[in-house]
Amino acid sequence: MADDPVLLITGASTGIGAATARHAAEAGWRLVLAARSEDKLQKLADELGGSERAIAQRCDVAQWDDQEALFKAAVDAFGRVDAIFANAGFGAKRGFLEETPDFWKSMVETNVTGVAFSIRAALPHFNERGTGHFVITSSVAGRRPLPGSLYAATKHAVTAMGEGLRQELRQNPDGRVRVTLIEPGLVATPFFDDPPEDGLEAEDVARAVMYALEQPEHVDVNEILVRPTAQRT
Repeated sequence: MADDPVLLITGASTGIGAATARHAAEAGWRLVLAARSEDKLQKLADELGGSERAIAQRCDVAQWDDQEALFKAAVDAFGRVDAIFANAGFGAKRGFLEETPDFWKSMVETNVTGVAFSIRAALPHFNERGTGHFVITSSVAGRRPLPGSLYAATKHAVTAMGEGLRQELRQNPDGRVRVTLIEPGLVATPFFDDPPEDGLEAEDVARAVMYALEQPEHVDVNEILVRPTAQRT
């Protein structure tokens, strides 16, 4: 049990994050669950085995101090972290006259700066151990522009960040730290006010995450693009 791998998940209280936590728990991972919603987070941690198997830590990923505290709590609880799933993020209405400037700022800070902070918090630990795995939620929207979509621009940034991280890590020929971008299409989760009827389920994306995590150490699955069958673009 003390040798079971440790996965840290941001945005873990609902949707893809919570589904991935459940799949990972079934596969024998110990879990560090992070989100801003403390009640949902603690309920999930209790469901997945309590403090011996899963801990909950409130974290606003856009705040560096929160990310530092999160990673410290993970190491204090379990002695190490084997993988981090940087999953926290949210969207906005399309149209550059929609939403408010403050809403835009919050989205960019969460979706882009939050991922960068997760990388920065975990990277020294992974480098020291010579192994580790970054799994990062991007989107099909991170592959092509969408009309009036600042959200798509944030996911383009995340896609570039993931590849930039992979290239940086490969400068160390002895390192075994891996990077996977998860790029879902439409997913029926609380991300949407009106979830798409023909969208993916959160569990579909969770299985993609687990596929990447469960590969042998010499296999680095860099990108997984997964759309619902009905999605055209």
